[in-house]
Amino acid sequence: MSKDTIISNFPHKLPPLPYAENALEPIISAKTLSFHYGKHHQSYVDNLNKEISDTEFADMRLEKIITKAVGKAEHTKIFNNAAQTWNHTFFWQSLRPEGGGAPPEALKRNIEASFGSLDACKEELATMAMAQFGSGWAWLVLNGDKLQVIRTGNADVPITSGMKPLLTIDVWEHAYYLDYQNRRLDYVKAVLNSLINWDFAAENLG
Repeated sequence: MSKDTIISNFPHKLPPLPYAENALEPIISAKTLSFHYGKHHQSYVDNLNKEISDTEFADMRLEKIITKAVGKAEHTKIFNNAAQTWNHTFFWQSLRPEGGGAPPEALKRNIEASFGSLDACKEELATMAMAQFGSGWAWLVLNGDKLQVIRTGNADVPITSGMKPLLTIDVWEHAYYLDYQNRRLDYVKAVLNSLINWDFAAENLG
């Protein structure tokens, strides 16, 4: 994610979506996106600003707040809201209208070297998304010199473990429940087949 895209410096602001609220239909409805982006994401930004006002975190960039607050009980609220602000901004860019398909060639070679095939990578992302009990995220990351699929719970984010996120799928219930109810796997597979933004992943890979 570009430095211009990630929110930085107090007060933090909700970044614009990279597409219209109805652009991901029928996979993700405009109603879901309106609530997810306009209510949930906005509340994380608002709560973050409230929590860091008049603290040492007030002038920090978002990623710095996350890495400084992680694992510190006294800063749990700050970490959760900062990380969820970051995660959601990253998630919106991990999707695009008419996504899916084949990745750019360099990313495709890396995926094949790490997983054997694109289908195997997608299957591992789906498996990891389903393995996350409760709220969380499935990620494609660069870990050292190899691509890997991981999951994180709640607000946790791979950057705190030294991994480089390439793309993510949100598996909090508010990401899919209005459209899919309890059918998380249907949502995940639809995202992987029709919305996942391999170009964004390739840009992050560098």
